This record gives sequence, C-alpha cells and structure tokens, in this order.
Amino acid sequence: MLVGLLKNGRCSEALLRRLAAVAADTASQAGWYAFDSGNHDAAQHLFLGALRAAHASEDSRLRAGALGFLAIHGYSAGDPRDAITAARAARQAITGQDAPALHAMLLTRQARGHAKLREEHHVKAVLDEAEELCGRGVGEDDPHWLYWINPGEILGQTGSCYLDLGKPDRAACAFADAREVLHRDETRTTAQFLARAAMAQMRAGDADAGCVTAHEVLDMVDRVRSARLDDHLRTMLDEARLRRSYTPVRDLLDRGRSVLSERVVA
Repeated sequence: MLVGLLKNGRCSEALLRRLAAVAADTASQAGWYAFDSGNHDAAQHLFLGALRAAHASEDSRLRAGALGFLAIHGYSAGDPRDAITAARAARQAITGQDAPALHAMLLTRQARGHAKLREEHHVKAVLDEAEELCGRGVGEDDPHWLYWINPGEILGQTGSCYLDLGKPDRAACAFADAREVLHRDETRTTAQFLARAAMAQMRAGDADAGCVTAHEVLDMVDRVRSARLDDHLRTMLDEARLRRSYTPVRDLLDRGRSVLSERVVA
C-alpha cells in the first residue's frame, strides 16, 4: 500500500517525504521480522528497500537505522566487512546530530564485524567509544525507537565480540556483568546473551557453570518464539555436545533435545 501511494499518489513533496519515512520504518520492521524468522535473503531485500525509502524521506536517522539492520545481516549471515561499512556509513549520515545512543548502537554493530574478522584492536577502540556514548544517556536527536540501548546491551555485545575473538574468559566476564544490568523484561535479548554466556563458560573450562546457565536459558525460551533464538540454542547445545562424556552435560543435552523438538512442533 505504501509503495503504491509513493509511486502513484498525487500529493505535495512534503507529504511524499512523510510517506517515504513511514515506508522506511515499515520496511525495516518487516525486514527484522523476516530476519528473525530465518529468511535472510528477504530481510536483506527489505532492508535495502528501507534504505532507499529513508533516503527519499531525507531523515538521516531512518537511513542510519536501515544501515544498522544491514550491519546485523552482514556480521550474522553475510560478509562482516559489509557490517563495518554499513555502520560507518550510518554514523556519517548522522554527523552533527545529538544522538549518542544511536551512535553507540551503530558502534556495537561495527565492533561485531571487526570481531568476526579477528581485528581485536579495532574491537576494543570501537567498544570503548560505544560505552562512553551510552553513558551520556539519550540525546535530543536520538529516535524514540531506540529505547533498548543501555549498559546491558553494550556489555552483552562486548561479550559476543570476545567470544568471536576466541577469548572465552573475557567473554564470560562481560556476559556476567551484562546480566546484572539487563532489563528483566527483555526476555529474548537476555536469553540470547545467556546462551552465548553458557558457550563462553564451557570454552573457558567451567562446564558446570555453563550447564547451569544453559538450563536457565532453557527455562526462559518457552516465552519467546524466534528462529534466531533457536539458532542460539542449537549452537549452545552443539558446544555442550563436545563435552558429552560429562554427566551434567548429558542431562543438559537430553533436556535441550526435548525443548527444541517442542519448539519445532509449536
């Protein structure tokens, strides 16, 4: 409907820009739902459409948001270098705006790209800047949809970066700090970070702690349906499977198989 209005509607330039802004936001949200359901190609198509609409709207924050989604696609399902490029382009688009939270979010996505490429020096520099910006709070130009940027998110992304860098001890510490400050109603985000925390603990040699954390994740997931979260569960259990000779791990794997089978049926 929005695309039809943009292509065929007869209205002023100002109204066309407003319609383009609505189209950009809608395409971004639709793309995120596609991405979260595991349809990465459709998600990328929608994110690119959102970027075009955001450009037509002349709203640099919407442009930055679309590029931020493309960055996630890059480090999760595509080329990590695309994540870095998209995040940098997004920050350039909002140069001069008072939007520390938006800059911090984009920096975490840039850091994830660097981590996938094992560029530790860049990861540390980018995350330090993200932490400093997050500490400033919400700026006058920060968009209302960026309600979820907080110290817990920064710490969780820090843990994810160290996990990709092959430093499970530092990752486990960052995830432990994150869980202390994450909002308890952010079930999906918390479950994803804790799944990575369990992996970090196991890789760091603490299988007992990893199993405890993994069971906590399995306690949470019945409240959330997400293909992306399911991928985290499978990756967590794959990590545990490397230690299946240990009795607590075998118990975890038995429960994990049961939980995943129920989620497939659901």
